[in-house]
Amino acid sequence: MTKQKNVNLRKQVAPYEKPNTKNSVAQLINTLVPFFLLWYLAYESLSISYFIALPLTIIGAGFLTRIFIIFHDCCHHSFFKNRKANKIVGTITGILTLFPYHQWQHEHNIHHATSSNLNKRGTGDIWILTVDEYLAASFWTRIAYRLYRNPIIMFGLGPIYVFLISNRFNRKGARSKERINLYITNLSIAALAALLCSTIGWEAFLLVQGPIFFVSGVAGIWLFYVQHQFEDSYFEKDEDWDYVKAAMDGSSYYKLPKVLQWLTGNIGFHHIHHLSPRVPNYHLEDVHNIDSTFQNVQTITLTSSVRSLGFRLWDEESRTFVSFKGIQRIEAKKNNARAARLKSSLSGR
Repeated sequence: MTKQKNVNLRKQVAPYEKPNTKNSVAQLINTLVPFFLLWYLAYESLSISYFIALPLTIIGAGFLTRIFIIFHDCCHHSFFKNRKANKIVGTITGILTLFPYHQWQHEHNIHHATSSNLNKRGTGDIWILTVDEYLAASFWTRIAYRLYRNPIIMFGLGPIYVFLISNRFNRKGARSKERINLYITNLSIAALAALLCSTIGWEAFLLVQGPIFFVSGVAGIWLFYVQHQFEDSYFEKDEDWDYVKAAMDGSSYYKLPKVLQWLTGNIGFHHIHHLSPRVPNYHLEDVHNIDSTFQNVQTITLTSSVRSLGFRLWDEESRTFVSFKGIQRIEAKKNNARAARLKSSLSGR
């Protein structure tokens, strides 16, 4: 993309960067009210059959995912015009989703500023190694990376680690405002859990909240994973990295069924979100529809996105993701080339 085209794209997006208070309040109501109602119905259903309660918790997990999108928008100051309102609603929705507002805001802003930049990986993103980095890595680093990228660990243990453990501790170098916000979030989560356990019993609490937490956690990690790890994605070294190209080529358009699109707060229009994080989630589809440039991007569906589970390493040479089986072929090819060069040099003596 030319610089002028980049400027034109940003200009087209600008009118949609203003939150609409009416839309934001309506979204709070149509998200929080059904979530709490589903939670209550699931609890009441326990006395009848868990086979009735469980589907309600799964639907509730969808609404908790939508609550996270509200939290996410508040972190970008894109849900309300007023920063204080974003902070208050962001902290409350952060308590419900187990995320500390200021800490996640800091890490996520870094993610946006460095997404697809090979020299600035490591904060607020999924661990990605290039082929050359993997081949040069130690045995234990390879093992750790393989374990990390294993779907059972990433989507099975991942939500437990990120939501329950990692989010409970301050990052190194956190300022007092961020530390206090995390303490408030942790105490509020503990108090809310204690209140519910004392009111309905810890067994009922776990039977309802457990599936809601786990299913929404898996959905959250999956969305974050799949929208930056797809065939023909974009990764560049710092000197060649471009913010707009990282947004348009390094973030996918995840075309979901309308129900899932609604529950995930339009986050499938991830290329638009990365182009301008100040666009509220309820305007993302509008931006997507105003120009063919926004529509002619990497599009993935529920079916095609499953292939991303096989993407393990970024190959800078072919500019695509490869599997661990693919790395074996690349490693063998490099070894053969190295042996041929060695043989050639020896024969030339």
